[in-house]
Amino acid sequence: MCDYSLMCFPNRLANEGEDLVVHRFPSGSMGLASPNDLRPPDGDGQRRSFWQAVKEFFNPVDTCAVPAVCIPPAARLQLHGIGDDFRREYSVSSDEEVTFEELSASVNTYRDAVRFQNGRQVRIQELPEGLEVTVLSLAAESTATPELDGVEELSGYAYPPAPLR
Repeated sequence: MCDYSLMCFPNRLANEGEDLVVHRFPSGSMGLASPNDLRPPDGDGQRRSFWQAVKEFFNPVDTCAVPAVCIPPAARLQLHGIGDDFRREYSVSSDEEVTFEELSASVNTYRDAVRFQNGRQVRIQELPEGLEVTVLSLAAESTATPELDGVEELSGYAYPPAPLR
């Protein structure tokens, strides 16, 4: 979902179809953020005075205001514009569809990763900063439904059949 290192920042769940970017947060950890949240707010179109500029220099904009965007395990993502070095190292193309995975449930470890179509897993921490990501689907694709032999379903609950007397 969101690595432990991003829990001190505001966070939210991603939306399907949303464009995101790999971002280095003030903690030094990599995570996903919305490009809209990374843009500085537009001013009112007026020029800043010298004293306003000095004040802003000593009171910078809150960098922790950028929320980390969390992705559920098994979500499908599209990575865009993968650089040459990364492509060679992991044998991938410039645009790749990946599956988001959580490597473990252990505390205090980086656990978020993506799995490429070729089977290679890469932790989010190892993705290049600025890499563009599109959320294709948040739900895992279920290809088969489990068979319930000898089980009747009533009102959403599964019960074994009543014994024959």
